[in-house]
Amino acid sequence: MSDRNTTHAAARRWVAAYETAWRTNDTDDIRALFTDDAVYATEPWGPPWAGADAIVDGWLKSRDEPGTYTFEWDVAGVDGDRAFIQARTVYAPEGDEKDGNAYRNLWVIDLAENGRARAFTEWYMKEPRD
Repeated sequence: MSDRNTTHAAARRWVAAYETAWRTNDTDDIRALFTDDAVYATEPWGPPWAGADAIVDGWLKSRDEPGTYTFEWDVAGVDGDRAFIQARTVYAPEGDEKDGNAYRNLWVIDLAENGRARAFTEWYMKEPRD
């Protein structure tokens, strides 16, 4: 998948499928995103979830409930089979909060030939509130 246009298109399909899995929190939707031996790093400095079973388990333990966030994104670039996604996630206010928390995201996704992720790493930074 080293062709730039092929990787770009595969990345767009992958993120669309990720959004579906994010909304459904369905085991099959989550598993379909990753190769059996994939690694998912929820932060670049911590140990990743390794393997499809660990990814599904980690996802479901830290899941977001549907309707509690908005998400906008675009492909920032590709390099070989690697895609870079720039995004923004805004969570609904909780408790006495007036505004929800917003985060800027950078995802690095290594895609396999079948369009699934072999590796996924996310960086996120909380936006300051006014």
